[in-house]
Amino acid sequence: MTIPTIAGRRFSVGKYEVVATPIVLSAHMLRYTVFLHGKQIGAMVSVPNESDCRFLEAPPPVPDLAPWKPIYRPGRPRKDAPPRSNEPPPAAREELPDELVLPTGNEEP
Repeated sequence: MTIPTIAGRRFSVGKYEVVATPIVLSAHMLRYTVFLHGKQIGAMVSVPNESDCRFLEAPPPVPDLAPWKPIYRPGRPRKDAPPRSNEPPPAAREELPDELVLPTGNEEP
C-alpha cells in the first residue's frame, strides 16, 4: 500500500512561473521551483509570493565576514597574564617623611 500524495501543479506569480512537485516520501509537501524566462532561479518548500520570487532573482548583497582571530578573545586574559586575585586592592601608603634616608643597593652596612 502506498501513501497517496498531492499532485503537482503549475501557476504564475507576476512575471515568474512556479512549478510545484511532490517531495519524495512526503504525503502533503510540495517543492515550489521558481522560473524566470524559462531559467530556474530557486526553489522553496512554502508557496512563494512575488516578493519571495524577487528575492530569489536578485538577493541583497551580503557583507564580507570578519576574519576570525584566535588572539582576540574579549573578556578573557592573555595566556601569560598574571592570575587575578579576589582580594581587594591594597590601601594607599602614606608618604615617607623627608628626613628618612634609604640605603642604596651598592652600599655595605
